[in-house]
Amino acid sequence: MALGPQEMEDPATGRRPSTCAIRSSSKALLEFSCEIVRERTFMIRTAREVAQYLGVELEGDPAAPISGVASPERASQEDLIYVDSWRHLGRAAASRALCLLVKPEMNLSGKTLLRAANPKLALAKAAAWLLPPAPITQGVHPTAIVSSSARLGAGVGIGPYAVIEDGVEIGAGTEVAAFCFLGRGSRLGENCRLHPRVTLYAGVQLADRVVVHAGTVIGSDGFGYVFGEGRHWKFPQLGRVEIAEDVEIGANTTIDRGALETTEIGAGVRIDNLVQVAHNVSIGEHTVVAAQTGISGSTEIGSHVIIGGQVGIADHCRIEDGAVAGAQAGIPTGKTIRKGQTVWGTPARPLAKFKEQYAWFARLPELAERLRKLEGGRSKD
Repeated sequence: MALGPQEMEDPATGRRPSTCAIRSSSKALLEFSCEIVRERTFMIRTAREVAQYLGVELEGDPAAPISGVASPERASQEDLIYVDSWRHLGRAAASRALCLLVKPEMNLSGKTLLRAANPKLALAKAAAWLLPPAPITQGVHPTAIVSSSARLGAGVGIGPYAVIEDGVEIGAGTEVAAFCFLGRGSRLGENCRLHPRVTLYAGVQLADRVVVHAGTVIGSDGFGYVFGEGRHWKFPQLGRVEIAEDVEIGANTTIDRGALETTEIGAGVRIDNLVQVAHNVSIGEHTVVAAQTGISGSTEIGSHVIIGGQVGIADHCRIEDGAVAGAQAGIPTGKTIRKGQTVWGTPARPLAKFKEQYAWFARLPELAERLRKLEGGRSKD
């Protein structure tokens, strides 16, 4: 009888066995195990190896095994957890995890400690090392439609029912999942990952290590029209989209091609789900854009900018390096947000001014009552 994932877990650790642990089992069980491990491959390392990789100080058992990362409550003995606040030290003490990433000044008996200035960042780095992403697809699926003029690098994976049009170039190690569409002349660098149903219109350019999540559309026409003679005339959308290396784009996001220029996304940018980036927009390196934000045409956003959720940015705005736009901020047409400035509200204004005005807004009922009393109780209908 075939065993499901839960039956194969070790009750003591909650972990699935590696292939090595079950080599003596039947062929069917071995093949099933291989499929499980393929879903999320993990490597067992020692605390010493992890500390050396991260460049952090180790205190405790250098041979303690580490094979994954988890929250304190869900961790097994082989999971690495992190603590960056004294108030969470009790959660860590109660956890089954034997190895902890902690700040240099923290102590906890009975655990192996890896001391890092930024434990959360260290955990992210350790996770990327211990848990390489599972492959989306491998090889070219027989149902994929790949043009004879497309150029595929070594180790490229093309999933079921994907369509690769004429002149497409795909770099080595890139994976294109099921039902993706790569339009004519689009180019992908090495080790990119396109999740299911991603659409790249013609001419879209992705550099190395770009990750695009399911349902995202890149390179569709921008919303450009000219009104005249009693109707809206479509303005030509002839530009393209260029996305630099190490960018990650969430699910169901849309990035429009430039009208006569190029829509540009800089290196290391992170774009959340359900974001609209309009034509001719430029986003600088390592900027973060949260969900449900809309960025109108020809807006320039600098590097290391933080855009909160549901922010509305009108056309031809300029947001300089290091600026922050808080959630639901509304930035009107042509507005410039200066370097390092934090803005909030609609229309967006400096955070200190927003807080002051909001405090007065909260007092309006009280002030209205005082005004009525000063006027002798006369109603202000």
